[in-house]
Amino acid sequence: MVIGLLTLELHFPGARSLKDKRQALRSLETRVRNRHNVSLAEVEHQDLWQRATLAVVAVNTDLGHLESTLSAVAGEAATARDVLLVDQNVEIL
Repeated sequence: MVIGLLTLELHFPGARSLKDKRQALRSLETRVRNRHNVSLAEVEHQDLWQRATLAVVAVNTDLGHLESTLSAVAGEAATARDVLLVDQNVEIL
């Protein structure tokens, strides 16, 4: 069993309130969950309007497939509308 943790630092340049940020973040979270079957949660900066840290976790028996899934999730975040991917970090446990 292989566990992968992807941490995404996100910036929301168009957000003028927490409501704007949460709407954009919820859209990204829903799209990622539906397409990639991973678990995710906002883990830092919940009270800031234009910043978020998103943790994405996936479990698999095949390391290659796990890395491919996490890479696809990062790509999804990088191309999402209203969101800029500032940084990403992958940990394999």
